[in-house]
Amino acid sequence: MGRLPVDVRASLRLFAFYLANGTIDADLLDGFDYRPGLFQFGSSLEQVFAIYGNVLEVGPDGKVLNEGEAQYRAAQWIRGYCDPGYRVEPPFQAWETELHGP
Repeated sequence: MGRLPVDVRASLRLFAFYLANGTIDADLLDGFDYRPGLFQFGSSLEQVFAIYGNVLEVGPDGKVLNEGEAQYRAAQWIRGYCDPGYRVEPPFQAWETELHGP
């Protein structure tokens, strides 16, 4: 595979749009303006994208299969980051939060 399929690129673009607008999973994050804390340091934003990318599933035809689930898991991490009283259910597995790359 040379490039990410169009569906995956569109999913990533929409995720970045919702994240920047403060509208990732509005039900879970209602009332939480996570942007100041999340965007202040790169490592927290990096973790959000890692979770989204790790959870995102792509079918053999290049179509995204679980965009909502990937956004929700990223939103859960954001909520936990901004609200120490929030408990992620189910807890993250190591593969979901793993950072890949050099």
